[in-house]
Amino acid sequence: MKPNRLSRRRALASSLSFAGAAVLAGRDQRALGFAAANERPRVGAVGTGSRWCIKATGIDRPYGSAPDFRRYGDYVAICDADANRLAMASDLVKDWTGTKPKASADYRSILDDDRIDIVHISTPEHWHAKVAIEAMLAGKDVYCEKPMTLTIEEGRLMSEVCKTTGRVVQIGTQQRSSRQFIQAIALIRAGRLGEVKKATCSIGGAPTSPALPVVAPPKHFDWNLWQGPVTESEFHYLAGDYGETKSWSRGHYEFRWWYEYSGGKLTDWGAHHVDIATWGLGLTETGPISVHPVKVKHPVEFKDGYPVDHTRYNTATEFLITATFADGKEIEIRHDGDNGILFEGTEGRLFVNRGRITGKPVEDLKTNPLPAGALEEAYKNRPLTDHFRNFFEAARDQTEPISDVFSHHRALSTCHLAGIAARLDRTVHWDPKQEQVVGDPLAQSLIARDRRKGFEIEM
Repeated sequence: MKPNRLSRRRALASSLSFAGAAVLAGRDQRALGFAAANERPRVGAVGTGSRWCIKATGIDRPYGSAPDFRRYGDYVAICDADANRLAMASDLVKDWTGTKPKASADYRSILDDDRIDIVHISTPEHWHAKVAIEAMLAGKDVYCEKPMTLTIEEGRLMSEVCKTTGRVVQIGTQQRSSRQFIQAIALIRAGRLGEVKKATCSIGGAPTSPALPVVAPPKHFDWNLWQGPVTESEFHYLAGDYGETKSWSRGHYEFRWWYEYSGGKLTDWGAHHVDIATWGLGLTETGPISVHPVKVKHPVEFKDGYPVDHTRYNTATEFLITATFADGKEIEIRHDGDNGILFEGTEGRLFVNRGRITGKPVEDLKTNPLPAGALEEAYKNRPLTDHFRNFFEAARDQTEPISDVFSHHRALSTCHLAGIAARLDRTVHWDPKQEQVVGDPLAQSLIARDRRKGFEIEM
């Protein structure tokens, strides 16, 4: 660690302890948790789309994690392949800090900047692993929006680099810092459900699209750079009264519905709910032994795991997929039902989502509360806080954050395997120790992707 980073972290340790006093003293929102501007970590952002600002129905509005992130650190540099989004984010930073950040289309300018302590990654997931790995190797701590990776192979590599470099990496699965989810974990660990055998994750289905024509990308949008590591494709786009971007496309936001860049709902909401299910079942250090697609519906035909129609969204719209573990526990992933996670044990059931936590074990808390400190113990023996502060405190202390690379890799591997089983429409058998598909070379080939020349991960 560079001396200036060490001294700054020591200063942060003192300033964070006075967070409440700072608020009471009338400091502005930017200084929450930090006593002075030069004691705040400096942040570089790679990707400035939905987590920053979007243009919807003619109104620019702040959205997502970037406005919350600024409570604990100062953005000093930003990067995006879309010049319009880069300009909007630059204006936001100037509003927040009084100073425009260094703005560039090239994320390497952030990695090469010794002033920067933290890299905030909000790109589509096909860029996540490359940026995160190179940021760790450059000595930066990383906050990476979910899902962490596009493939299982990338998750293994991220885990190896994180362990080797010792960098602090938080994944943006913010449910891990939400009280009702932590309470669910604490109840399970206290034995209030008996032995938990199954978790059902209802994550919703993916949308379909009409056939999208090939058009020229907007001049402000570097389509080649946006594609980056994945196989090059023509730009498909159709304007319409649909979604966040008022369009169907291969680009902003809608990339989620193309296997070329994402895993659809299986890695979008699956990254959230399967993560909680894996945590609750105590399976964060292993993986399933088989993943079975009971039911899968795609909007296009597939051959050998790849879509044959490149003009339409192609991720699964309906599904029921079961992942079975060596100890007999099961995670069920489905498109229907009430969005959330249902845990089933030998002595009770518990349902939790972002709006509520219900079930007899919850009702019994009125007469049989959890012991003091049970929630904090579930939260890796730290005081409960918001997801961003948990990361900044972990970066300050050089400790593991609540949503770490290693457990997220295991949970997301289940999501990726569900996607592989869905694409092939057959059961996939998995060796969680070797992290390899058993007896199915085609399925094994889908745990990794070739990286486009010029966009390899620089190790």
